[in-house]
Amino acid sequence: MSEVAADEAARTAFIRANTAILRPPHVPEIPLHMAAEAHELWLKTEDELREIGLPPPYWAFAWAGGQGLARFILDHPETVAGKTVLDFATGSGLVAIAAMKSGARRAQACDIDPFCAAATTLNAGLNQVPVETMTQDLIGTLGDWDVVLAGDVFYDRDLAGRLMPWFSALAAGGAIILVGDPGRAYLPISGLERLATYTVPVTRALEDAEVKTTSVWRIATP
Repeated sequence: MSEVAADEAARTAFIRANTAILRPPHVPEIPLHMAAEAHELWLKTEDELREIGLPPPYWAFAWAGGQGLARFILDHPETVAGKTVLDFATGSGLVAIAAMKSGARRAQACDIDPFCAAATTLNAGLNQVPVETMTQDLIGTLGDWDVVLAGDVFYDRDLAGRLMPWFSALAAGGAIILVGDPGRAYLPISGLERLATYTVPVTRALEDAEVKTTSVWRIATP
């Protein structure tokens, strides 16, 4: 593992050096450290990133599902106001920041990539809100969250298979589970209630499209 991947200060410095402060088009209220097309990070292949010990930089982009979910939270602050919130697979921390800006009592941002924790801390500071970060795999954990938010998590079959039983168990325990999804391949076809749909501008280099129709879904209580 490289020094960049192993050291927290090095991760933070790497993020600062390879991003610019930009505003996601669907949630311009929340500036983020993001990769721009002009940055070298944008152009690196996964093999090149692996050589320097860097996982794929999901933290460097505002994905469609996260933008849609953050937009919903900002437009419906009562969803999180006064509540304890988990932003699962946080990436850049966008959704956790939206929750805190909407009056959440506490927001925890979880992602197994430590670069995401560093990016979230930077972005939370940029937006002047407190966000806690965690890097453990929380799937299966029955925490004390009132609301669990997850953007763009149904892109992988195995991950989707692990997520739905956990989400259902959390919902059965009284938590509100909201998912932002732009039609990923493994989004379940049942057990969901659509709350909103947005047309989200995205980057063609990531999505092979200029806009993605993105919905916010609530996981039904079993």
